[in-house]
Amino acid sequence: MTDYFAIIRIATSILCSNKGSMEISELHRRVLQVQNVSEADLWYTVCKCARFTVAQSTPRANDGESDCIIVAKTSLRICKKYSKNECDECKDLHLCKFYVFWNCRYGKGRKECNFSHDIHSQHNFPLLRECRLHELNEDGLFLLLLQNDPSLLPEVCIHYSKGTGVFGDCTFKERCSKLHLCLHFVQGRCKFGSQCKRLHSITKHSRSLLEERGIIGEIINDLPYIYQNAYRLNPQAFDGGTSAPSCVQVQTVPQTEENEICLHFLRHRCKFNDQCSCVHFNLPYKWEVFDGTYWRDLTNQEEIEQAYCDPRNELSPGSQPVNFVSMSRFFDPVRRLSTASSVCKPKHYILTTEWLWYYKGDRENWIEYGVPDDKNRVTSVTSTELERAFQMNSTSEVTVSKGKRHYYISFRDMYQRNPKHNTKRRVRRRPRFVSMKEVEAKAAQ
Repeated sequence: MTDYFAIIRIATSILCSNKGSMEISELHRRVLQVQNVSEADLWYTVCKCARFTVAQSTPRANDGESDCIIVAKTSLRICKKYSKNECDECKDLHLCKFYVFWNCRYGKGRKECNFSHDIHSQHNFPLLRECRLHELNEDGLFLLLLQNDPSLLPEVCIHYSKGTGVFGDCTFKERCSKLHLCLHFVQGRCKFGSQCKRLHSITKHSRSLLEERGIIGEIINDLPYIYQNAYRLNPQAFDGGTSAPSCVQVQTVPQTEENEICLHFLRHRCKFNDQCSCVHFNLPYKWEVFDGTYWRDLTNQEEIEQAYCDPRNELSPGSQPVNFVSMSRFFDPVRRLSTASSVCKPKHYILTTEWLWYYKGDRENWIEYGVPDDKNRVTSVTSTELERAFQMNSTSEVTVSKGKRHYYISFRDMYQRNPKHNTKRRVRRRPRFVSMKEVEAKAAQ
């Protein structure tokens, strides 16, 4: 039986010890040295798990083909308020930023640093354990933070790569506080290679800029790779007003015809029968568990579905519960197949899946977007509007307001963030429950 949590742990460790990313074929070869896992199982794991992002590499010169790049990802960040002694408890790591750079002057002398150098502190360890990063060593964790936390590194100057001058269109020139690095190189699509007039490496001037921020040594040498990974994880931050190339994408095993339940079969009207590209099932949802070889139906489909539709639940009932957060049952991965989202089909289509969006309230309750909370305040967007945005781009951010406050909803991390106070609330996307009796009644219409 495949231990998927072990695969995640091993793959994360390998990626973080190899500059944060690796081609899938090479990653599979390296994982095999530690644990026996098929290429299909590894591919499923990196696509399904939020720990990884899948991007496409630049085509090879000799054959024009490319392989998928797997990038290590985390939603953990270094707490900005902690360094100002303004934070007691939060969901971000309490660490000395210069220790992450391996350059804290207090850590090298007799005087102790005022900020934590302990990744396993009483505050940090539960956060790492929740993200299953508690077994990762310091080198791996710090690299993971560098390529995921945009506050740790200077921005890449988007004006430097425009225009024809030595400094492009950058008006600050050598006084620019941002890094001068070829933006097309960072994006993995510079066609000039070593002949490019823009920088593909860290110069003496850039090194001075980085050292002023406390970044030294091997981290500087690895920065071009770190910036490339940061772009793969968040291309919008580097685009400078241009859209991201289609080759860079986050893979979360999107619903396709191969794992989408056939709407016509539910109404007993599918003319393709066994040749249909969709899944034939008698419900608009289907819960399956992977036994190491095949996906097998779970029993008590309706009971599991009803529990899942309630955003308060993280586990299904019974002696062998499904964990809705990790989508697993013990160590076996679980998946939920469904019909197409209701926002993707005309209104006359029945038995589509209506997805509802919730945020966590002040009283540990879950409140649907567009529905009044206990103080009769309503968000500016509804579940339907969020679902449409999610279907268009499942990795984007959406702005939402409630009263005079404004928030950002990250589909990638499923958090609602208050930019003013830098606080976060969890967000959940759950379907509206449809019982077997309702399915039979609607199918008979």
